[in-house]
Amino acid sequence: MLEAVRLRVKDVDFENNYIIVREGKGEKDRHVPLPQKTIPALHLQIEKVKLLHTQDIPEGYGDTFLPDALQIKFKNAPK
Repeated sequence: MLEAVRLRVKDVDFENNYIIVREGKGEKDRHVPLPQKTIPALHLQIEKVKLLHTQDIPEGYGDTFLPDALQIKFKNAPK
């Protein structure tokens, strides 16, 4: 379940029909097939989140969590 929650848009490869699961079991990355019937719902979800993100930015939201000290090292990276 945690692997699904941690997915990012860049981890979904619609052209080659696979998902990259990062730091899964054994802290390794792996490719898993992208089911064809999930593609329309994923595209719709991405569009909804894009719209929400666009609305959040002017209100001061829309940043992301960065691991370790990256947020300190790169001040604008969360945006």
